[in-house]
Amino acid sequence: MDFPADRGARDIADEFLLGPSFLVSPVTTYQARSRPVYLPDGALWYDFWTGQAMAGGRTVSAPAPYDAIPVHVRAGSIVPFGPELQYTGEKPADPITLCVYAGADGQFTLYEDDGESYRYEKGESSRILLRWDDAARTLTFGARVGAFPGMLARRTFRIILVTPSRSVGFLFAPAAFDRTVEYRGAAVQLQL
Repeated sequence: MDFPADRGARDIADEFLLGPSFLVSPVTTYQARSRPVYLPDGALWYDFWTGQAMAGGRTVSAPAPYDAIPVHVRAGSIVPFGPELQYTGEKPADPITLCVYAGADGQFTLYEDDGESYRYEKGESSRILLRWDDAARTLTFGARVGAFPGMLARRTFRIILVTPSRSVGFLFAPAAFDRTVEYRGAAVQLQL
């Protein structure tokens, strides 16, 4: 559905998109440690675990170690990661790490509410639109829209830029960030 012009993607029955960003390829063969993955044409794809960039429109042999299934991220994706939480009210979800996958323009809306009530049904929530302009290498944080009781007035965003020449795979505790932003609700533009 997302790649209607790609005839190679039409008959793939064992991969799926999780939202617009993630291509997930489950391993269903007993003791398999790799599997063929078709990367749809018209996009640049990154191996989520290693950060290696790959052109679409072809099949690759994807590693499938015991503890990770093949996952690929579409270029232009902005993927947020928050701190580890055991339950909603444990601590504020701050700082947030944003992995920006270069190679295409993209956008993402960060949505928040109190996580504990149905007040979001009455509009008590907030949204921050994030836009990546690949040609200008610019990440824009839009002005916050909305509010809710207990909302963090100030947030820390740590940005990691993943590019074909700079492979950055997923780490549970990233060691280095390209930029850090103290966001207070007003629009901010960063050159990366």
